[in-house]
Amino acid sequence: MGVFILISSTTGILLGWKKDVDLLQPPTQKGASTDLQQWLPLAELSARSLAGLDSAQAISNNPIDRIEARLDKGIVKTIFTEGSWEVQLDASTGKVLSVARRHSDWIEKIHDGSIISDLFKLISMNVLGLGLLILSVTGFFLWFYPRQIRKIKSE
Repeated sequence: MGVFILISSTTGILLGWKKDVDLLQPPTQKGASTDLQQWLPLAELSARSLAGLDSAQAISNNPIDRIEARLDKGIVKTIFTEGSWEVQLDASTGKVLSVARRHSDWIEKIHDGSIISDLFKLISMNVLGLGLLILSVTGFFLWFYPRQIRKIKSE
Protein backbone atom coordinates (compact mmCIF):
# COMPACT_ATOMS: atom_id res chain seq x y z
CA MET A 1 0.00 0.00 0.00
CA GLY A 2 2.84 2.35 0.88
CA VAL A 3 4.50 1.83 -2.51
CA PHE A 4 1.24 2.66 -4.31
CA ILE A 5 0.80 5.83 -2.25
CA LEU A 6 4.41 6.90 -2.81
CA ILE A 7 4.24 6.39 -6.58
CA SER A 8 0.80 7.95 -6.94
CA SER A 9 1.62 11.00 -4.84
CA THR A 10 4.99 11.65 -6.51
CA THR A 11 3.63 11.33 -10.03
CA GLY A 12 0.54 13.32 -9.02
CA ILE A 13 2.73 16.24 -7.96
CA LEU A 14 4.58 16.10 -11.29
CA LEU A 15 1.29 16.00 -13.21
CA GLY A 16 0.05 19.00 -11.26
CA TRP A 17 3.01 20.99 -12.61
CA LYS A 18 2.86 19.74 -16.21
CA LYS A 19 1.44 22.97 -17.65
CA ASP A 20 4.04 25.07 -15.83
CA VAL A 21 7.22 23.06 -16.49
CA ASP A 22 8.21 22.88 -20.16
CA LEU A 23 10.18 19.65 -19.61
CA LEU A 24 7.02 17.79 -18.60
CA GLN A 25 4.79 19.05 -21.41
CA PRO A 26 5.73 21.40 -24.25
CA PRO A 27 4.18 24.86 -23.96
CA THR A 28 1.17 25.48 -26.20
CA GLN A 29 2.12 27.69 -29.13
CA LYS A 30 -0.10 30.31 -30.77
CA GLY A 31 -1.34 30.14 -34.36
CA ALA A 32 -2.14 32.86 -36.86
CA SER A 33 -5.94 32.55 -36.80
CA THR A 34 -8.63 31.27 -34.46
CA ASP A 35 -11.24 31.42 -37.26
CA LEU A 36 -12.20 27.83 -38.13
CA GLN A 37 -13.10 28.88 -41.68
CA GLN A 38 -9.41 29.59 -42.33
CA TRP A 39 -8.13 26.30 -40.91
CA LEU A 40 -6.73 23.62 -43.19
CA PRO A 41 -8.57 20.28 -43.49
CA LEU A 42 -7.79 17.72 -40.79
CA ALA A 43 -6.35 15.26 -43.32
CA GLU A 44 -3.80 17.83 -44.48
CA LEU A 45 -2.91 18.81 -40.91
CA SER A 46 -2.32 15.16 -39.98
CA ALA A 47 -0.09 14.65 -43.05
CA ARG A 48 1.91 17.76 -42.14
CA SER A 49 2.25 16.50 -38.55
CA LEU A 50 3.67 13.19 -39.78
CA ALA A 51 6.07 15.03 -42.09
CA GLY A 52 7.06 17.42 -39.27
CA LEU A 53 7.92 14.57 -36.91
CA ASP A 54 9.90 12.81 -39.63
CA SER A 55 11.90 15.91 -40.60
CA ALA A 56 12.58 17.07 -37.02
CA GLN A 57 13.33 13.72 -35.37
CA ALA A 58 13.76 11.30 -38.30
CA ILE A 59 10.83 9.26 -37.02
CA SER A 60 8.52 7.82 -39.65
CA ASN A 61 5.58 5.41 -39.47
CA ASN A 62 4.61 6.51 -35.96
CA PRO A 63 0.83 6.15 -35.73
CA ILE A 64 -1.24 9.13 -34.64
CA ASP A 65 -2.98 8.60 -31.29
CA ARG A 66 -5.11 11.76 -31.37
CA ILE A 67 -5.33 15.28 -32.71
CA GLU A 68 -6.36 18.02 -30.28
CA ALA A 69 -7.72 21.30 -31.66
CA ARG A 70 -6.98 24.37 -29.53
CA LEU A 71 -9.56 26.80 -30.90
CA ASP A 72 -8.50 29.69 -28.67
CA LYS A 73 -4.85 29.32 -29.74
CA GLY A 74 -5.38 28.60 -33.44
CA ILE A 75 -3.35 25.40 -33.34
CA VAL A 76 -3.69 21.64 -33.45
CA LYS A 77 -1.61 19.25 -31.37
CA THR A 78 -0.95 15.86 -32.92
CA ILE A 79 -0.07 13.25 -30.30
CA PHE A 80 1.68 10.11 -31.54
CA THR A 81 1.29 6.60 -30.14
CA GLU A 82 4.97 5.71 -29.76
CA GLY A 83 7.52 7.73 -27.82
CA SER A 84 5.08 10.34 -26.46
CA TRP A 85 5.85 12.74 -29.33
CA GLU A 86 3.79 15.86 -29.98
CA VAL A 87 3.71 18.09 -33.05
CA GLN A 88 2.02 21.49 -32.83
CA LEU A 89 0.84 23.07 -36.07
CA ASP A 90 -0.58 26.44 -36.96
CA ALA A 91 -4.04 25.30 -38.04
CA SER A 92 -4.46 27.95 -40.73
CA THR A 93 -1.02 27.82 -42.37
CA GLY A 94 0.04 24.25 -41.53
CA LYS A 95 3.43 25.50 -40.30
CA VAL A 96 5.13 23.28 -37.72
CA LEU A 97 5.43 25.31 -34.52
CA SER A 98 6.85 22.68 -32.18
CA VAL A 99 8.07 19.08 -32.15
CA ALA A 100 8.76 17.74 -28.66
CA ARG A 101 8.23 14.84 -26.26
CA ARG A 102 5.36 14.89 -23.79
CA HIS A 103 6.91 13.39 -20.66
CA SER A 104 3.63 13.95 -18.85
CA ASP A 105 2.07 11.10 -20.87
CA TRP A 106 4.34 8.34 -19.55
CA ILE A 107 4.25 9.89 -16.05
CA GLU A 108 0.45 9.65 -16.21
CA LYS A 109 0.72 5.98 -17.23
CA ILE A 110 2.88 5.32 -14.16
CA HIS A 111 0.49 7.36 -12.01
CA ASP A 112 -2.56 5.31 -12.90
CA GLY A 113 -0.83 1.93 -13.39
CA SER A 114 -1.73 1.62 -17.07
CA ILE A 115 1.98 1.36 -17.92
CA ILE A 116 1.70 -2.31 -16.87
CA SER A 117 -1.81 -3.15 -18.14
CA ASP A 118 -5.41 -1.99 -17.99
CA LEU A 119 -6.25 -4.80 -15.55
CA PHE A 120 -3.40 -3.72 -13.27
CA LYS A 121 -4.68 -0.14 -13.51
CA LEU A 122 -8.16 -1.23 -12.43
CA ILE A 123 -6.90 -3.35 -9.53
CA SER A 124 -4.22 -0.93 -8.29
CA MET A 125 -6.50 2.12 -8.36
CA ASN A 126 -9.18 0.23 -6.42
CA VAL A 127 -6.63 -0.97 -3.87
CA LEU A 128 -5.22 2.54 -3.56
CA GLY A 129 -8.65 4.16 -3.25
CA LEU A 130 -9.94 1.67 -0.68
CA GLY A 131 -6.67 1.79 1.24
CA LEU A 132 -6.72 5.57 1.47
CA LEU A 133 -10.36 5.49 2.53
CA ILE A 134 -9.61 2.98 5.29
CA LEU A 135 -6.56 4.98 6.43
CA SER A 136 -8.62 8.17 6.54
CA VAL A 137 -11.51 6.66 8.52
CA THR A 138 -9.29 4.82 11.00
CA GLY A 139 -7.05 7.88 11.35
CA PHE A 140 -10.09 9.99 12.24
CA PHE A 141 -11.18 7.51 14.91
CA LEU A 142 -7.64 7.31 16.35
CA TRP A 143 -7.64 11.11 16.63
CA PHE A 144 -11.24 11.68 17.76
CA TYR A 145 -11.93 9.00 20.38
CA PRO A 146 -8.84 9.50 22.58
CA ARG A 147 -9.84 13.19 22.84
CA GLN A 148 -13.35 12.19 23.84
CA ILE A 149 -12.04 9.71 26.44
CA ARG A 150 -9.72 12.36 27.94
CA LYS A 151 -12.61 14.80 28.05
CA ILE A 152 -14.86 12.29 29.83
CA LYS A 153 -12.12 11.37 32.34
CA SER A 154 -11.42 15.01 33.18
CA GLU A 155 -15.11 15.64 34.02
